[in-house]
Amino acid sequence: MEQIALDETDLKLLDSLQSDASLSNQALAERVHISPPTCLRRVKRLRDAGLVECDVALLNVDKLAAITGHGLTALVEITLERQGAEQQEAFEARVVLDEAVQQCYRVSPGPDFMLVVHVADMPRYLALAQRLFTSDANVRNVKAFFSTRRAKFAPRVLLAP
Repeated sequence: MEQIALDETDLKLLDSLQSDASLSNQALAERVHISPPTCLRRVKRLRDAGLVECDVALLNVDKLAAITGHGLTALVEITLERQGAEQQEAFEARVVLDEAVQQCYRVSPGPDFMLVVHVADMPRYLALAQRLFTSDANVRNVKAFFSTRRAKFAPRVLLAP
């Protein structure tokens, strides 16, 4: 992928889109102090370059809890028996396909992977552990930490103009 140059206006656009991707082109242009046609062209260029992966709605888990329950969020450390590139890629490919896995990171030092998983309850976590960890002969160690409270959730990239 070709790297594109970003100027201060591009960074302002990206920052504004992180805050509220539902803004109309007109509102986004006003916020960044550019014309609507320029805004549309620049945002298309940023999207085409892959700098904006997707637009999503962040749901309020506390308000949803009254309807669906809080569920169970776990931070899971995974250590593989064999850490070769092929084994790491195979494990990663399998876990990223599972909808309960919200985030997957290769990390160093320490464990090989850190996962953030969210399931409805402990039986569903146990099913996930069986499906992703126990059935894989290459998983040497699993250490799960269960969230008791989410103090902050900010899927935002800090951009310095």
